[in-house]
Amino acid sequence: MLKDQPSANALIHESSPYLLQHAHNPVNWLPWGEEAFALARMQDKPVFLSIGYSTCHWCHVMEHESFEDPAVAALLNRNFIAIKVDREERPDIDAVYMHAAQMMNVSGGWPLNLLLTPDKKPFYATTYLPKEGRFGRMGLIELVERVGVLWREDRKRIELSADSIGSAVAISMHETTPGKLDAALPDLAYRQSAQQFDASSGGFGGAPLFPSPHRLLFLLRYGVLKDQSQALTMVKESLTAMQRGGIHDQIGGGFHRYATDADWLLPHFEKMLSDQAMLMMAYAEGWQATGESSFADTARDIADYLLRDMQDGQGGFYAAEDADSEGEEGRFYLWSAPEIRQLLGQRAAAFMRAYGVEEAGNFSDEASGKKTGANILHRTGDIDPAAFAAERAKLLASRDERVRPFRDDKVLTDWNGLTIAALAVSGRILNEPRYIEAATKAADFILHNLRRDDGTLLHRWRIGKAAIAGQLEDYAGMVWGLTELYEASFNGRWLHEAVALNSVMLTRFKGKSGGFYQVEANHELIARPLQGFDGAMPSGNAVAMHNLLRLSRLTGSAELEREAAAVADHFSGAAAAAPTGLLHMLSAVLLAESSAREVVLVGDRQSAEAAAMLAVVRDQYRPNTVVLWHDVQTERLAPFIRGQKAVDGKVTAYVCENFRCKLPSNDPATLQQLLSR
Repeated sequence: MLKDQPSANALIHESSPYLLQHAHNPVNWLPWGEEAFALARMQDKPVFLSIGYSTCHWCHVMEHESFEDPAVAALLNRNFIAIKVDREERPDIDAVYMHAAQMMNVSGGWPLNLLLTPDKKPFYATTYLPKEGRFGRMGLIELVERVGVLWREDRKRIELSADSIGSAVAISMHETTPGKLDAALPDLAYRQSAQQFDASSGGFGGAPLFPSPHRLLFLLRYGVLKDQSQALTMVKESLTAMQRGGIHDQIGGGFHRYATDADWLLPHFEKMLSDQAMLMMAYAEGWQATGESSFADTARDIADYLLRDMQDGQGGFYAAEDADSEGEEGRFYLWSAPEIRQLLGQRAAAFMRAYGVEEAGNFSDEASGKKTGANILHRTGDIDPAAFAAERAKLLASRDERVRPFRDDKVLTDWNGLTIAALAVSGRILNEPRYIEAATKAADFILHNLRRDDGTLLHRWRIGKAAIAGQLEDYAGMVWGLTELYEASFNGRWLHEAVALNSVMLTRFKGKSGGFYQVEANHELIARPLQGFDGAMPSGNAVAMHNLLRLSRLTGSAELEREAAAVADHFSGAAAAAPTGLLHMLSAVLLAESSAREVVLVGDRQSAEAAAMLAVVRDQYRPNTVVLWHDVQTERLAPFIRGQKAVDGKVTAYVCENFRCKLPSNDPATLQQLLSR
């Protein structure tokens, strides 16, 4: 039964760490749901919708400045029904209202704050707002008061605007008429990337610099499949610049969210699981494609950070770590020269030169621009971090005694899928079995805790509780992870699970014209998102297209290849208009157009012969090659491998192109020749 007025903040009953951070605000927050909108209708109030996430610096600023202020809260409670949303829990809500904000000429970012009618239609959007107006910018108090008056005195104008915006959002996020994707678009995307590349910084465009690992994966594939050395050079210079910069945690491993400058020095200090996963893949594949040994070291460094600090005891991986600790952004990661001298003694001078430590500090106060005495560690030259392993270990031990940034300990299915993929790829490429074991443990965790009895996925788990219907990215991410885990372990169970989840995705999310919706048909939003553009992460449609191609080649299914082509064709217009906006999809197009190769191995997987044959198969970067190990379970999924046997009782390889296999070989040198053609 609804109350006329929520008596208190209702977020205390939620599981999201972000919502719980706001659970003691004097604002009468409600979680997203029909009860909140029914209350808005009953009380005849607009909705104040605020979207953010637990490690968002400006979300914290706005909370402390405004949402903890009793006077601001009283104004919000009097004029609005206030709803808080964790964008990581509800990426569908975030996608719809971020799209609406951008249509209202609001640049992206969080916190994202919108005003809605009780029927969920937006009529105003903004990001961070100060409590009070300054320098010509409206403050939150002024906004709330002004809209309160307009809602009472000029409601019709607000409703007309909301109807118009709501219709525009629904139309623009709706399916489009598919065309035929131009096969030259990957070439155009490469040329545009080359034009955007800044050789001096190893980045693309100016500050702020985002790692965008899916761009680097596209360039790796383009460089190898198109024999374009400049593409590999751009990858090599970008990966080198990032691993040397302050965006890379030189002591504890992993990468911060992005760099606020154009030289990768000054990071925004939060760490996201999804970033670690994609960057781990980029560095592992970058090592395999270029032979740069430091890339392998950085991939291991990311993996070790995740296994040490971000894995739940049961196997799942946590979502993020905050930028702030003790009320200051970056405090946990910064060092003064005296601190380092005290810890390292005689080795301090050499370390300080190698890692750019200055007496006055290289970190400036954001407001005043003055040096603070604090330093962001970064590599100043072509140093070998292993030469300072003992010193870094001392600093890590000392840092572990500091107050740690807040860790968002929810487990997200989509981000765990990416992490499973990254650990499996890195374990396979770097010959690190413990990474494959960690990926296996995470896969077991997700399938046990976040899959319903009917085979559908849930999106979020925290403290023993799973909830929120799975979305496209959950299925696409997990299929990617399970497929990579199969090729890393050759356990047929993982290929079976990947095929099963891919089938659920096709049934529940496929649009009429080939793309995939973000949510199922029984959604509660003003629009059903169907998107192909990459953001900080590759789009769900792009990942799904990759999966469809990979599974078509692993199983011999021409139908899955047709489904992949339909995805590309659906987004043909968007790709033609903005090729670099759909790089991960164009990466899949590159693979689709290359000569597909399947390698089937038969025999004892534990034998020395198996190790020798696998060493040949895995010695080079071959993005257009899939590898299967023949067993009864895999044969059921991939009928084209039936009848293949070990020759003379030895581990035997069948090299196939487009499912037509050459004569078998059990000689590693002969296999090398077959793969090199």
